[in-house]
Amino acid sequence: MRRAMARAEVGDDVFGEDPTVIRLEEEAASLVGKEAALFVPSGTMGNQAAVLAHTERGDEVVADADAHVYYYEVGSPAMLAGVQIRPVHRLLSPEGVDRLKAALRPPDIHFPRTRLLCLENTFNRGGGTVVPAEGMAALYALAKERGLAVHLDGARIFNAAVASGIPAAAFTRYCDSVMFCLSKGLAAPVGSLLAGTKAFIERARKYRKALGGGMRQAGVLAAAGLVALKRIPELAGDHHNARVLAEGLAALKSLKIDLSAVQTNIIVAETVGPTSAEVIAILGERGVRCVAFGPQLVRFVTHKDVNRDDIAYALRVARGVLG
Repeated sequence: MRRAMARAEVGDDVFGEDPTVIRLEEEAASLVGKEAALFVPSGTMGNQAAVLAHTERGDEVVADADAHVYYYEVGSPAMLAGVQIRPVHRLLSPEGVDRLKAALRPPDIHFPRTRLLCLENTFNRGGGTVVPAEGMAALYALAKERGLAVHLDGARIFNAAVASGIPAAAFTRYCDSVMFCLSKGLAAPVGSLLAGTKAFIERARKYRKALGGGMRQAGVLAAAGLVALKRIPELAGDHHNARVLAEGLAALKSLKIDLSAVQTNIIVAETVGPTSAEVIAILGERGVRCVAFGPQLVRFVTHKDVNRDDIAYALRVARGVLG
């Protein structure tokens, strides 16, 4: 990636003149089956540009109660777009269609206009689980029936695709726009892509500029993104490492793991006895890093820089201090 960055041909991306950014956007759009794409610095910016482009002030956006766009994006939909998010519990579960039906309100002077449905795949706070394509199809059909646009936070959509053995476009056909990250499992140092119709991307491009995402010689970053896209098949190795780690951790008395939810590169463990902060501290002192997902929940993630030896080391440490 660093060699590609050093050799990148560049131009001014604000004026649409950076050839490396253009190439990345074209490849990204093709991968997710959309007309056009936009390179943005972060996934949060991509999601928020999508919300801005799909809605007007005072609208309502429906999302899962644990969705990243609601849980981890600093209240940006309200702060930036002037819209409210209606959180729906278990929207991304098998009963999601029924829950969406119950959440969609009829036209009424007292209610905001529901304009957008936000989905997420893989589902981060769901433990990196895959929302099946048929589940997305059902939610998309109901949204279209009710006149809603659909945006997919596909930060890890290629993990979903690799785990399911189908192309990413088999998922993204059930959304009007999609954001995916280059800087997570695909291992680029920075960057995400937002994709949709050409008209949508032109609206989003103005919002990217307004949000401070207009970059000049951005080809030095896009070059890393082009290398990152070649890593998609390697995500299967991350998934295998996560499974080995999860099975080892599940045998410990201090951790409880639902192995059926370990479908990609994320493991969410419930702590039994110690708090998540205590587990994170004791493992961190020995070089095993994880993050809190709640007072009694810890998230472990495998990625490009975690190999089999690292998994073995993490399990030795965990057995020694949490056994």
